[in-house]
Amino acid sequence: MIVSKKALPRRTVLRGLGASLALPLLDAMIPSMTALAATPANPVRRLGYVYIPMGANQGQWTPQGNGKISELSPILKSLAPVLDQVTVLTNMELRNAYPGTHATSNAAFLSAATSKWTESSDYELATTADQIAAKQIGQSTRLPSIELAMDLLTTVGQCDNGYACVYQNNLSWSSPTTPLPSEAHPRIAFERLFGDGGSTAERRAELKKDASLLDWVSEDISRLRGKLGPEDRNRVAQYLDSVREVERRIQRAEAAAADSHMPDLDRPVGVPASYADHAKLMFDLQVLAFQGDVTRVVTFQLARETSTRTYPEIGVSDPHHPLTHHRNDPEKMARLAKVNAFHVSLFAYFLEKMKATKEGNGTLLDHSLYLYGSGMGNPDLHDHVNLPTIVAGGAGRFKGGGIVRYAEPTPLANLHLTLLDRVGVKIDRFADSKGKIQELAEPLAL
Repeated sequence: MIVSKKALPRRTVLRGLGASLALPLLDAMIPSMTALAATPANPVRRLGYVYIPMGANQGQWTPQGNGKISELSPILKSLAPVLDQVTVLTNMELRNAYPGTHATSNAAFLSAATSKWTESSDYELATTADQIAAKQIGQSTRLPSIELAMDLLTTVGQCDNGYACVYQNNLSWSSPTTPLPSEAHPRIAFERLFGDGGSTAERRAELKKDASLLDWVSEDISRLRGKLGPEDRNRVAQYLDSVREVERRIQRAEAAAADSHMPDLDRPVGVPASYADHAKLMFDLQVLAFQGDVTRVVTFQLARETSTRTYPEIGVSDPHHPLTHHRNDPEKMARLAKVNAFHVSLFAYFLEKMKATKEGNGTLLDHSLYLYGSGMGNPDLHDHVNLPTIVAGGAGRFKGGGIVRYAEPTPLANLHLTLLDRVGVKIDRFADSKGKIQELAEPLAL
């Protein structure tokens, strides 16, 4: 690697009319005459959360044994290519999510706190783990955090047993009384990440402009390429190709919606018709955001609690929520397992893409930690114990490929405290935590 005398700033941004685009980590950003020339960079630390609603078919979720995973369970099989960076935890509990509602399941997942029982606007929860992280590791990025979702409909009023809908609509809270709304429209999320911002109306007005973001910054790109070595030029080209591909897919989805002669009031322009395509696009935006160091903290709600979405692409025509009340019917439980496995496969797609994206001496997955899980355990009982829980990423911070099996219910807050610690956020306690999870605080002995 050839290192120039003057390093390119890590915060280098390509600018054009109405747009800005951060760059991935390049060799040219590494200061010369330092040890960093041998180890390309001290990687940033990132923290992400993916929420699945209504628990899981627990019998098909948990791998056998303890310690090293020799065979993945039916629901988790798609994680095989990234198993070395995946840890499964059992018997995690959200005691403060009781009395056992969908609203409290969603609300407690990142807060481990009790939701105030109210149908009105005097709702109250707690600052969530992602926002505690954002206040520290998110302060050097353009966006301290980003909140994403898959469901475009935001309901109001009361949604579940007297609890305000705000508890189901929002995973992330920056204070006990400030929920952060999620964005499910890929075009708007893209422009929030890579554009100059503005109101929703202003961002939507940008859809009328045919020029892409990369066209706007083309002059800056040409000027930059002259300052880079061959490896960096190739790295920038690959990154920009990824950006262009995301744009192309958004534009294709918009065109398909615009050409439709049938009215579709539930699907705004620019959202892929296929659930899987939509989810993959939202995951791809997270990869791009990490590559450009636009944000280091992400939350993503793969579906809402009480979702009645069907999944015909995998042969499940039953609405998700009624299917979770299976009453131990083997056929319903088998279909629920298919939905669970489908969701995991989308997460696996994302992890594989992160693993394939080089950064410094490692990959984006090496330098990130993700928690995938639910605030509900057995959905037929609406309980909050033995939650489906996976931690992925973070090579070098703990060893994956194993299962941590607890004999007694263990606060999910312990896991939040541990993950915060692993990305450099030092706090003594989180919610009802009783300490860090030692199997993750130190390399897992397999």
